Amino acid sequence: MTRPAAACWGAVARTVSVVLVIVVGLAAPAAAHALPTAVAPDCTEPGGRITQVSWAQRLLAPERVWSFTRGGGVTVAVLDSGVDASHAQLAGEIRRGVDVRGGGSAVADSDCRGTGTQIAGVIGAWQTQSTGFVGLAPNAAILPIRVVGEQDPVGEPVPPQVLAQGVRAALDSGADVIAVPVVSYTDAPALRDAVADAVRAGVVVVAAVGDKGGEPGGGPTPYPAAYEGVIGVGAIAETGVRWPNSQAGGYVDVVAPGAGIVTVQRAWGLTVAEGTGVACGFVAAAAALAIARRGLRGAAIERLLLATAVPGPGGPEYGHGVVNPYAAVNDHLVQRETATLPALAPPTRETASDWLRSRDFAVAGAALLGLIVIGVVAAAITLPRGRRRRWRAAMAPPPPRVEEPEEPGPPLLLFDEQR
Repeated sequence: MTRPAAACWGAVARTVSVVLVIVVGLAAPAAAHALPTAVAPDCTEPGGRITQVSWAQRLLAPERVWSFTRGGGVTVAVLDSGVDASHAQLAGEIRRGVDVRGGGSAVADSDCRGTGTQIAGVIGAWQTQSTGFVGLAPNAAILPIRVVGEQDPVGEPVPPQVLAQGVRAALDSGADVIAVPVVSYTDAPALRDAVADAVRAGVVVVAAVGDKGGEPGGGPTPYPAAYEGVIGVGAIAETGVRWPNSQAGGYVDVVAPGAGIVTVQRAWGLTVAEGTGVACGFVAAAAALAIARRGLRGAAIERLLLATAVPGPGGPEYGHGVVNPYAAVNDHLVQRETATLPALAPPTRETASDWLRSRDFAVAGAALLGLIVIGVVAAAITLPRGRRRRWRAAMAPPPPRVEEPEEPGPPLLLFDEQR
């Protein structure tokens, strides 16, 4: 082969190599997106591209709060199916977590079902140039606690013993806020004690009230939302009314957006979610913002969130109203307990007798004073007349006598007669 021919073939080879590199580079993102499905075919499909800002984000207006705080330094535990730490809008904020279903030794920074990642998204997702979606507290750290397995039926309640282990794992891992978007319908001592320990430790516990609101009676009692010291969260739709499946009862403390909510999906992209679990995420994020801004904990944060909520239409399905992150961060509330008035003691017998005697003296004095005034007035009238008569009795002079004519005079003409 001649030198010009060799040079020609060399140029062709280099061109082909460059083209192959470009093709492989373009195909790499697609392969990376398809990888989770190939490795775990039973997992939820990755998300898609959503550019519009959801109504929930416009309602809660997180950008108004970010000039004061973004939730930095606060850790929010999410008790669900784990959280996908590889998602672009969650990268760097997800801790390794604890997999309770795996015996506690495994981590929970992956998510096959996708629900835990969705909750983590409304709490702390970063904003990117390709989407308008962002979490309410993007600087908060997310601690995933897996209490839902990959094979668990969707919508089934979580055993209370598993939830109790999840609460204790979050407490032991240093969580400031524990978000429980899943529900148990069994009041078990293990769960009750675990929640009580978290509340006593100053941890804010936020729990969904369940998605069985369409059942007769409003659904069974949800736990841990019904426990003392837990903030029970219901869901509202874009119209401001209760989402039909959101349960109603005395366990609802506040409500938050929970229908048609844009959030992140496992692997990549965004999705639309609904439920009281998503609403629970919004309230947990508001608690994280208030903690970061005010430095309060536990019951003080609960009281703050309830007092600053925007009143809803009323009724047990709305609790104190819609969570208000801006007011929770900025409003000033009286933290002291209201002072009560001392009890009034009944008067003693001696005190009552003294009061009665003083009353009698006052009445007698007033009567005597009245008589004196009457006497003075009478004297002022009679004394001058007595002096004029030189104190002699006299009759009043008779009236003057007027003589009347015996015959009347001629009649008076009022008008002259005209002839």
